[in-house]
Amino acid sequence: MKYVSDKLAAVGASASVEASQKAREMKAAGLNVASLSSGEPDFPTPAHIAEAGIAAIRDGMTTYTDVRGIPDLRKAIQRKFKRENNIEYDLDNIIAGPGAKSLIGTALSASVNPGDEIIIPAPAWVSYVDIAKLVGGAPVVIQAKAEFGLKLDAATLEAAITQRSRWLILNSPSNPTGSVYTRDELRALGDVLLRHPDILIMTDEIYEHLLFDGVKFVSFVEANPDLKERTLTLNGASKAYAMTGWRIGYAGGPAPLIKAMTKVAGQMVGPMCSISQAATVAALDGPNDYLSERAAAYQQRRDRVMELLLEVPGLNVQKPSGAFYLFVECGALLGSKTAAGKVLASDVDVTNWLLEEAMVVCVPGAAYGLSPYFRISIATSLAVLEDACARITKAVASLTKEAAA
Repeated sequence: MKYVSDKLAAVGASASVEASQKAREMKAAGLNVASLSSGEPDFPTPAHIAEAGIAAIRDGMTTYTDVRGIPDLRKAIQRKFKRENNIEYDLDNIIAGPGAKSLIGTALSASVNPGDEIIIPAPAWVSYVDIAKLVGGAPVVIQAKAEFGLKLDAATLEAAITQRSRWLILNSPSNPTGSVYTRDELRALGDVLLRHPDILIMTDEIYEHLLFDGVKFVSFVEANPDLKERTLTLNGASKAYAMTGWRIGYAGGPAPLIKAMTKVAGQMVGPMCSISQAATVAALDGPNDYLSERAAAYQQRRDRVMELLLEVPGLNVQKPSGAFYLFVECGALLGSKTAAGKVLASDVDVTNWLLEEAMVVCVPGAAYGLSPYFRISIATSLAVLEDACARITKAVASLTKEAAA
């Protein structure tokens, strides 16, 4: 009996989800594991947001809603895009869903025919490629160059476009690198896309409020207003507002695409939690001074972890401008021999070894389409981060140096 489709067989499990689950299991078993795998804020949901959810329960707001989101939520999203990104959308151009990931799936399901190419610059979030495969698309993974800060440049984009190109997916600030596109960089990409009118653009901006060193965020549509009718702007409540478990994402885009996404969501997803929607209205419309305070805390962690890791022979880190990750280059460790006699041949070997030797959970760069790297999350306490760095330092020192080549 065959239970799994050929399409699903080509799709891998989420590496970051698997690593985080492994960390939870190890902790539950009483092991002293340092988990640096989860892209989940360690801050609590702000009180005024939680209270809005509680009030919704007390007010009996516990029934099905419009699959696109309640009117109050969509209006709050509309205000957010205008206030923070200088983008004006009608309500027909706005949809919410149970997490930004679900909106990626409904958007691609609604618009991709078998074999349509979806251009994805790597390193990229682990799910873009597999969602593209699940909907029958053909992911085209192109390597962003180190000289451009691991961001996609115009020439590389131009070279990747074919007659089958249907979507370009951009992510800024980036998971896993923390790179942030400037206005000029976005305009350069926009100039290429203007010459190819059949390509849609999906811009994932969920880390928008997690910025460091005074860097300013620019939305793709704000930089390229001429491409507004071809762009789906994705965002969500999870990262900035520490609402991962509330499961609310949202998007603005062309009305025909939003209508098609609504049809898909109506058949395959259904409406979001009504309580979470009420809480997200409070998040978007309420006070947000804490956003800069939390970003400053992440920046402090980034600086400390970089200071510690750059002292470790064989590791190198490009300073991220946003999000809460460090993408650590570990190529100099390859070829080294562990105390158990195993030769580290890949970044997957490195992360498995760090788990076994130091009980530090990371995610290999291979999962993001670029090796040899590994990603660590700084969305945990400074004490945990310092302890994890000390473990990594000790583990690297135990490698047989003469075996490295």
